[in-house]
Amino acid sequence: MAKQTNIRLDDAVKAAAEDRAKRRGLTLQGYVADLIEADVNQARAAFMAGAATFLAQYADEFEAEVGEDRYPGLPEGLAKSAPRDAA
Repeated sequence: MAKQTNIRLDDAVKAAAEDRAKRRGLTLQGYVADLIEADVNQARAAFMAGAATFLAQYADEFEAEVGEDRYPGLPEGLAKSAPRDAA
């Protein structure tokens, strides 16, 4: 669900933002929402790339420590039938 957020901009910044929004065929609200969403998605992608690199660097150590028991505490039958990429 979308939530409303209020921001304060000085007059010059607001005018420039409205101009850019208009050139993109957006309202000021849509333009600001797109900017925030792009920034959040970029940060998320950077985090996921870093996590993947970290996991790849230490895959052997994780395998030695954890082994194939990807579902500790689950009954044996459930652990065998669970999809391998579920964890």
